[in-house]
Amino acid sequence: MTEIDAKTDALVPAWITLPDAAEELGVEVTRVRQLVKEGQLIAVRRGEERVLQIPAAFLGEGRIVKGLAGTITLLKDDGFTDEEMLEWLFTEDESLPGSPVTALRENRGTEVKRRAQALAV
Repeated sequence: MTEIDAKTDALVPAWITLPDAAEELGVEVTRVRQLVKEGQLIAVRRGEERVLQIPAAFLGEGRIVKGLAGTITLLKDDGFTDEEMLEWLFTEDESLPGSPVTALRENRGTEVKRRAQALAV
């Protein structure tokens, strides 16, 4: 879990706490913590209380967005920090179009993974 700077925080339109994420996923909060630990979700400490939160865009229809965990793994293998992964996932890319996280939410994960793999070259 990392602290994030204002630039990264500004890129992510909405955040949710781990208990809220657990409720949306229909699991215990300990399971959400495990998903973060396993690298399937990225959580950062935010706000005055330094509360652990994840980007709301990582969840949809009661589950983790398809392709997100694999993309996080690829970026991690490329040596990205949590903050760099968030920045990459939420930065608009006209050639996609949209941000990688938007593409994942629209079931265009193959292209996102291809781009993440290309970063390693």
